Amino acid sequence: ICFLLFAILYIVSYFIITRYKRKSDEQEDEDAIVNRISLFLSTFTLAVSAGAVLLLPFSIISNEILLSFPQNYYIQWLNGSLIHGLWNLASLFSNLCLFVLMPFAFFFLESEGFAGLKKGIRARILETLVMLLLLALLILGIVWVASALIDNDAASMESLYDLWEFYLPYLYSCISLMGCLLLLLCTPVGLSRMFTVMGQLLVKPAILEDLDEQIYIITLEEEALQRRLNGLSSSVEYNIMDLEQELENVKALKTKLERRKKASAWERNLVYPAVMILLLIETAISVLLVACNILCLLVDETAMPKGARGPGIGNASLSTFGFVGAALEIILIFYLMVSSVVGFYSLRFFGNFTPRKDDTTMTKIIGNCVSILVLSSALPVMSRTLGITRFDLLGDFGRFNWLGNFYIVLSYNLLFAIVTTLCLVRKFTSAVREELFKALGLHKLHLSNTSRDSESTKPSANGHQKAL
Repeated sequence: ICFLLFAILYIVSYFIITRYKRKSDEQEDEDAIVNRISLFLSTFTLAVSAGAVLLLPFSIISNEILLSFPQNYYIQWLNGSLIHGLWNLASLFSNLCLFVLMPFAFFFLESEGFAGLKKGIRARILETLVMLLLLALLILGIVWVASALIDNDAASMESLYDLWEFYLPYLYSCISLMGCLLLLLCTPVGLSRMFTVMGQLLVKPAILEDLDEQIYIITLEEEALQRRLNGLSSSVEYNIMDLEQELENVKALKTKLERRKKASAWERNLVYPAVMILLLIETAISVLLVACNILCLLVDETAMPKGARGPGIGNASLSTFGFVGAALEIILIFYLMVSSVVGFYSLRFFGNFTPRKDDTTMTKIIGNCVSILVLSSALPVMSRTLGITRFDLLGDFGRFNWLGNFYIVLSYNLLFAIVTTLCLVRKFTSAVREELFKALGLHKLHLSNTSRDSESTKPSANGHQKAL
């Protein structure tokens, strides 16, 4: 069963990566073989990331199914042993991909072989293994020094000699904490950014707008730019590259306007408001659950993620509302994951990291796979820490040292609630702030730092400025 699930995830991940991977020559040279090996390793990592995302939803729905149909013959394969095995495999493969496969793929892709040796695959493998050994020694030294500074006693120093039982789980605990901090940064940004992303994917209602007039004007502008490029009119202040870029922008805007015109009245006036209201409800429920979890942490110590273990799988429902509550938890977990990915690529530091269709290098694909692996591995921990679900973390996910620290968990919940609220307030009041700055004459001072997804600074097709 585990193999079948992973095979499905691997096939889906392969199609996703090949959609974005830059198309190279089909000749069977050395670089092509190296790229193919790195592609397989990246696909494996992305499949593990997808499996880590599906851990909590699969476990929650399995618990409810076993509770509703305890003696059904057709679900005898679904049991606690399978769930625990999936959590252990996800933890094992996450460590394997993060510390072995992805560093190997990166160094193997960048290697050329040591000087004086015969060039080839073997020379590149040898250089990659040496680089991995040096990296392992470097990380071992850093973690050793960090452990000595934080917890300087004989027991902790002796435990570091146990590589498999203590050192790797300790290192993975540090990576998980970094992943949760990254989620704390990305998820609030993504929750506010989701409204803009869905607004770009859906057709907005045409209120007080004449789409025919806008399409007519944009067509005239496209023809004028085309004549300039064809040399029918002299252009001194524009060069060819600027004109081509401007023409592409005009064509994209024309395509968007034509799509809005062809959309049905149901799609324009019903789907868009319904999706926006749904996003707002999901975001409000997430913040409300975090606020309730903060209160539970203050009055009940069993609300800690590393608290007492609850009943086994299939013995009791973990949600007050039963199957409906479990379905809501699953929806919120997927919503937080999508929001975290959207927020990750919306940050300025990772802006150039976004993959592009048929034009993404293998090095950038490896970096994206590592980033998604860190985010997805920290998703179950974040969901349990924020109180989105009461399902206990299984396997190595529940053995992280920092999960038992009350102040870290409480601070994490407070920061998430505060930052998410501030991002949403900033998002929904951006247009009002812009108008206030313009009315007060402060817009020339650039006091308002509008986001790049804001449409308030984009002129419409008829030349007028869209404000609210």
